[in-house]
Amino acid sequence: MAAGRASLHRCLPEFSHINHYWDPRRQTVVAKILPGEFYITRENVAIATTLGSCVAACIWDKHSGVGGMNHFMLPSTPKEAAEVDWGQRKGLSDATRYGNYAMEHLINKILSYGGRRINFRAKVFGGGKVLKQMSDVGQSNIDFVLGYLKHENISIDNADLGACCPRKVIFEPANGKAFIKRLDNLHNDTIARRERNYQHRIERQAVGGEVELF
Repeated sequence: MAAGRASLHRCLPEFSHINHYWDPRRQTVVAKILPGEFYITRENVAIATTLGSCVAACIWDKHSGVGGMNHFMLPSTPKEAAEVDWGQRKGLSDATRYGNYAMEHLINKILSYGGRRINFRAKVFGGGKVLKQMSDVGQSNIDFVLGYLKHENISIDNADLGACCPRKVIFEPANGKAFIKRLDNLHNDTIARRERNYQHRIERQAVGGEVELF
C-alpha cells in the first residue's frame, strides 16, 4: 500500500485532479477518468473508465510506453463551438467532451512527452446503444473514431465497439494491454442515465479553452 501511495505522486502535474487509487490485485495505481476527461502517463499506471454510448480511445507509443486514454460523449463540436475565441486558456479544455478535440488533446500531449507519431498504436472501446429513445450517439462516436484514426494513419490493434451493453475498460499504456468487462445493462440504467444527463448538459454549454489542431 505504501508503494501505491508513493506512486500517486508520479502522475504528471496537469492530471493531479484525476482520481487515483491503488489496485491491490494489479499491484498498481489506477487513474479513473470520467466523461470529458483524458489522462496521459509515462509511468506504470493503469487508466480506467466506464463507457456506455461514449467512446474511449487508448493511444500509446509502442516503443517508449508513453500513452493515455480519453473518454468523449459526442463526436464533434457544433458549429457555434467551433467559432469561439480559443485565446483564453482555462487549464485542460472542456472541449474534450467532443471527440475531435479529445483526440487532438490526447495526441498532442503524448507527443509533448516524447511520443513519436510513427510509433503510435490504438485500441478503441465503447459506443454501446444504451441511450434508449434517443439518436444512436454510440454509432456516431464509433464512426467518428474509426474515421479519425484511419485519417491519421494510426493502426488499431484491438476494438470492442457497439452492442447494447456498457463496458468497464482498464488500459496500461506502459505495455499497451487493455482489459474489457461487458456490464449487465438490463437491470441497471445508472450509466445510461448519467450519460443522458451529461449529453443534455454539454449540449447547452459553450466550449472554452484552447487547443492546437493539426
